[in-house]
Amino acid sequence: SAVLRHARKQDETTWELKENWCWEGAASRWTIPLQFLVSLENKPGHRTFQEILQQLTAMERSYLNNSSGSWLLEDPVCPTSLSSTTFLIVAYSTMLAVGLVGNTCLVLVITRQKEMRNVTNIFIVNLSCSDILVCLVCLPVTIIYTLMDRWILGEALCKVTPFVQCMSVTVSIFSMVLIALERHQLIIHPTGWKPVVRHSYLAVAVIWIIACFISLPFLSFNILTNSPFHNLSLPFNPFSDHFICIEQWPSEGNRLTYTTTLLLCQYCLPLALILVCYFRIFLRLSRRKDIVERARGGRQKKAKGSKRVNAMLASIVAAFALCWLPLNVFNTVFDWNHEAIPVCQHDAIFSACHLTAMASTCVNPMPLLGAARELREFPIVYCQYGHY
Repeated sequence: SAVLRHARKQDETTWELKENWCWEGAASRWTIPLQFLVSLENKPGHRTFQEILQQLTAMERSYLNNSSGSWLLEDPVCPTSLSSTTFLIVAYSTMLAVGLVGNTCLVLVITRQKEMRNVTNIFIVNLSCSDILVCLVCLPVTIIYTLMDRWILGEALCKVTPFVQCMSVTVSIFSMVLIALERHQLIIHPTGWKPVVRHSYLAVAVIWIIACFISLPFLSFNILTNSPFHNLSLPFNPFSDHFICIEQWPSEGNRLTYTTTLLLCQYCLPLALILVCYFRIFLRLSRRKDIVERARGGRQKKAKGSKRVNAMLASIVAAFALCWLPLNVFNTVFDWNHEAIPVCQHDAIFSACHLTAMASTCVNPMPLLGAARELREFPIVYCQYGHY
């Protein structure tokens, strides 16, 4: 990855080198293909790059005493740490177990109790199902890829894994939008139109269709290739049968347009809409505070129960926003100015951001279950007192 500091990106597949990167020695002159350097940028870990440097060094070591050969590469090789790799594997494995068990239990609790099948709870189940999908598909692949220096999972998973992650994030945020809109309608317009269970099932179907459509480019532009390894000009190439999974877009402009649109549709705009909904709910509840406090004991208990529901649902949105913020910032900076990220800190920063984003699958189940139970006990409280 240090070599990329000597290059300027022209488009998705073309790089202009500011200086040559090759080995000049008494034994031979080797040039590492440019495609391989490009491929390094698409993979979080660079252990293959380390191995190549180590192999070249070892093969020429016996000739160094009798030659004037030297590396033209001035940047230091970024070391990899066994302890950091172990930490990532343990962390991802823990998230997989906690997220899978927690979200599965939440889905079972709601689906097995008929009285809990209301509009909001259906959206909650949909949110948990998207988290389960991440736990089943994305996290295991991440664990395996962390252990390996290449892609060993085949072309299907090369395309499906980013597709599923993108789809899951879209389903999650859109489910939160629908929950916020439903609560907003119930509290701000208690005597107006209210969605019923049938409407919620239709909305869930529409969400998944939209999410699939938004994620389609990953199926089209993620490819499995071994050309960077196959084209290495080495006397002995142990990497010729290695494959990597990378994105290959028609142009850099297309990629930037898609990733920027994705940021707006998956994060910025939905969260802005949710913020407006819950802010208006907060203002309305604040105005009713005195009336609720003067209400009878039973009514006051119901009002507090519904207030807890809104607080729990809002906390889920806040957790999602905080978990995904670092990765969105990282991707935006990397897309528009990758040189701003220190070369040797790239892997650590990316891993920390991705790990934080995946943590959202673990933090959802408990508050969602609490909200679902409150909704079972106090399903229509603001329909009763909405005229105040």
